[in-house]
Amino acid sequence: MAKSKKLPAGRRDFLKSVVAGAATLAAPAEALPAAPPPAETPVRGMALMPPLIESDPPAEAEVLTIDRSGSDFMVDILKSLGIEYVCSVAGSSFRALHESVINYGGNKNPEFISCCHEESSVAMAHGYAKIEGKPLCIFAHGTVGLQHAAMAIYNAYCDRVPVYIVIGNNLDATKRDTAYGEWPHSVQDAASIVRDFVKWDDTPISLQHFAESAVRAYKIAMTPPMAPVLLVADSELQEAPIADDAALHIPKLTLASPPQGDSGSVAEAARLLVQAQNPVIVVDRYARTQAGIEMLVELAETLQATVIDQAGRMNFPTRHPLNQSSRRAAAVASADVIMGLEATDFWGALNTMHDQVHRTTRPIVKSDAKLISITTGDLYAKANYQDFYRYTGVDLAMAADAEATLPPLIEETKRLITGDRKRAMQDRGAKLASLHQQSLEQARTDATYAWDASPVSTGRLCAELWAQIKDEDWSLVSILRHFSWWPLRLWPFDKHYQYIGTQGGGGIGYNAPASIGAALANKKHGRLSVSIQDDGDLLFAPAVLWTAAHHRIPILSVMHNNRAYHEELMHVQRMANRHNRGVDRAHIGTTFEDPNMDFAKLAQSMGVYAEGPITDPKELAPALRRAIAVVKRGEPALLDVVTQPR
Repeated sequence: MAKSKKLPAGRRDFLKSVVAGAATLAAPAEALPAAPPPAETPVRGMALMPPLIESDPPAEAEVLTIDRSGSDFMVDILKSLGIEYVCSVAGSSFRALHESVINYGGNKNPEFISCCHEESSVAMAHGYAKIEGKPLCIFAHGTVGLQHAAMAIYNAYCDRVPVYIVIGNNLDATKRDTAYGEWPHSVQDAASIVRDFVKWDDTPISLQHFAESAVRAYKIAMTPPMAPVLLVADSELQEAPIADDAALHIPKLTLASPPQGDSGSVAEAARLLVQAQNPVIVVDRYARTQAGIEMLVELAETLQATVIDQAGRMNFPTRHPLNQSSRRAAAVASADVIMGLEATDFWGALNTMHDQVHRTTRPIVKSDAKLISITTGDLYAKANYQDFYRYTGVDLAMAADAEATLPPLIEETKRLITGDRKRAMQDRGAKLASLHQQSLEQARTDATYAWDASPVSTGRLCAELWAQIKDEDWSLVSILRHFSWWPLRLWPFDKHYQYIGTQGGGGIGYNAPASIGAALANKKHGRLSVSIQDDGDLLFAPAVLWTAAHHRIPILSVMHNNRAYHEELMHVQRMANRHNRGVDRAHIGTTFEDPNMDFAKLAQSMGVYAEGPITDPKELAPALRRAIAVVKRGEPALLDVVTQPR
């Protein structure tokens, strides 16, 4: 246990003044000096709820001070776990923890990051963890804070990202204060509303219990498959003084080694891959580190195998000649061995579905193709929320961490390759390189369509943005699905922090705060964080822009402002066509027009440098240069670009 810390002199003097003031309040009325006459004030309408006035001060006023509280010990635990930040909306149920972070802990490791919505707090943690490789902490207030946070927790759960959540609660009904709304904000089983989509939760009843559960929670969150965890910190446990004879200690944290595929299965997988005429590797949430990317490159080059990246993470360099992601269907159709590495939707890579009145599916893979799966997904599944996709019948399944399994798989693959097989592989690699180049040239041609159009084409926006950041140490921290994947089609991604994937559960409201959380992680590394920001997503919780401005989190946000929930617009159009009713009314309920949103003014109101709306593509380059200059001096900037739908 850390040594007890005495109160700073300033805090002691302040408390002495409080005691003196309390004594004055308790003095007889005649001893009080006459109050000065009130100053004239303008006449105003009566407030709906006038402030409460304590007209009868107690005969005795008692000020309780303690040298060290339970919340101080909790902060010691957070420090021991290496947690750098706490993202939070202030809440009374964790007021002691809040105070201990900023005073006892010195507001450093962890530092308190002020948020305006719990969903944004968790989404910031989501983005941060995918850059930094470890969780930050979220404080949430009782029932209402956790309900606000629930959607973002679900996104992180579906994305298998470690998020560390601590919520306050007043369990003892006799200690709840009606003045602070503690009754409706308290609950018997606080974690129950999110238990289906957290990996583990606990409600400690003692400080030592909290210490052990806090370390256990961190270990569980960081063991693949990773996922959010939640601890309930009872208010009494936080606020009560630590007894002088308390024998508290913080357990040692030792993270578990990720599970590795067994040697027999690894040898069989290597044999199938080496003997294959057209092996294909499908990756989704495979790479956690730069080493993971480099190992996948080594395996692919050893085999001269096709790689299809499903873009759940930055898994494989986009300009590598073996990257055939743009021709997935053709590659899968010709494959005789397909290996999925943390392929969340392996079935989707092997089949197609047609969204018709009666939905139909058909396989695109050969019936005799051998299928190999290496995934921690086989180690963890829950019944209620169906985020595990359709079942895929495979020939060889390893319930193991794919990144941890690659070193022995590479070694065994190299051992099995003969001279003849190596020559055949080299010929295959040359053909794949030619196909990759053709796909790249086609993407470049496609990006020129509507080059001078207004609204700005998404291809042009992508090209102009790349021209300004290509010489920087950049990190693209946003989702790209609604942007036609242009950057992944055109830019050279080869570092693990250059792309962090999607939101997992598909919940809107993720992109803006997750991008800012990722930018918070990038800040200490000096990287230029860039987000292509959907308009509808930002409208869910725009106040996260204030968090970026307040904490000087440098990030360039470029609005993809197509003035619609365009995917939903297309769904309504599809239904209208299906019912033969025309699409002329599909804009109702799906667009942001009459009036148009002004995201530049919105950002400026939050203290963020902003320009726009930009409708002329010729204005993009100079506006980007000005905004990047702001970001380079350590501040956020936003450009509102009015864009074509996709």
